[in-house]
Amino acid sequence: MIKPTGVHVYSEITGLKQVLLHRPGKEIDNLTPTNKDRLLFDDLPDAHLAGVEHDAFADALRSCGVETIYIEQLLADVLEDPELRTNFVREFLEEDAIATPNIPPLTEWLTNITDSQELADLLIAGIRNVSDDIPVKLPQPPPAEQLMLLDPLPNLYFSRDAFSFIGKGVSLSRMYTNARQRETLIGEYLFNYHPDFAGLPRYYERTYPYSLEGGDILVLNEHVLAVGISERTKIQAIELLAENLLNEETGYQYILAMKIPTKRAFMHLDTVFTMIDSNVFTIHPEIEASLEIYELSRQGKEIRSRLKQGELSQILAGYLAADQVKLIQCGGGDPIDAQREQWNDGSNTLAIAPGKVIVYSRNHVTNRILEEVGIQLLRISSSELSRGRGGPRCMSMPIRRD
Repeated sequence: MIKPTGVHVYSEITGLKQVLLHRPGKEIDNLTPTNKDRLLFDDLPDAHLAGVEHDAFADALRSCGVETIYIEQLLADVLEDPELRTNFVREFLEEDAIATPNIPPLTEWLTNITDSQELADLLIAGIRNVSDDIPVKLPQPPPAEQLMLLDPLPNLYFSRDAFSFIGKGVSLSRMYTNARQRETLIGEYLFNYHPDFAGLPRYYERTYPYSLEGGDILVLNEHVLAVGISERTKIQAIELLAENLLNEETGYQYILAMKIPTKRAFMHLDTVFTMIDSNVFTIHPEIEASLEIYELSRQGKEIRSRLKQGELSQILAGYLAADQVKLIQCGGGDPIDAQREQWNDGSNTLAIAPGKVIVYSRNHVTNRILEEVGIQLLRISSSELSRGRGGPRCMSMPIRRD
């Protein structure tokens, strides 16, 4: 059994010790031209090459002393328990809108798979609507034109989104689209039943009414969070998060709610803004002029919000107790380079130590500028990984930092 050594995430940049990943696999092969849009993909990645690229990403992490833990292995641990296995499979099928009469026979078949890792991998990959793949009689067989009996989870390799560790606790997301909500059911079972996560404080719940996704949450330090008001995270969700998080017990005093344009290319805050050193950030230039920042803090029993005035760099410097903050523009500010490289996650970096980040090698302009200001880069290939519209930060959920 995998043994995480305790959640401890009070920074975006301090030394990364342990991280949660998912290696893309057969679920990518179950994307088709007819289901890709619904499952939030613009293209059909090559599953084999995506896996090879992801292995290189994990190798880069391990070469820096970072322990890599895989979601699918943690889920397999939980599914070893027969009662939990039955309950999880049933809920997983129900949340995919499987026809109600088909749920009992499918649950019986799947829970009889004795290898828990095989079961976890199958549920993530999805089940094709092919008679040879379904060894049970279904009371209500799906029509032949329905290619998948059980939809895959192709977005799971973006392990940042379904839950986010903050301090010593976790925000369990309510996803913006139903296509990704089953990913949070995996989180629910991990945090409820895996012995090394059970009892973890919860700052948000998957059952809350407003969407909030982990890619919008940046842990700036032990007192301040930045959270994007984005396509996928609503201000009401941030207010609920503030109610649960801002208190003396957690040590968190402020949430900076940063309103970014609502568009596919800017789906999360970390697609346009990431922290790479104690006073250095990447930023996509298109968001700077229109960015609105609200400070949420606790005043007595109430959460109060106020609009912050001034330049982003000045605002950040105040909360980080820094003399100044440097914002490095994706693509160097050139409108064409910036759009191209932001689309391929030039602003989405994963800090493994202050001033040392993993980036996609394809973003040549941005990477050159980062190196010119003294940032150490570990480049990874991403011809297939980037087709899912996520970068190194999106593909990682830190469990423990210094």
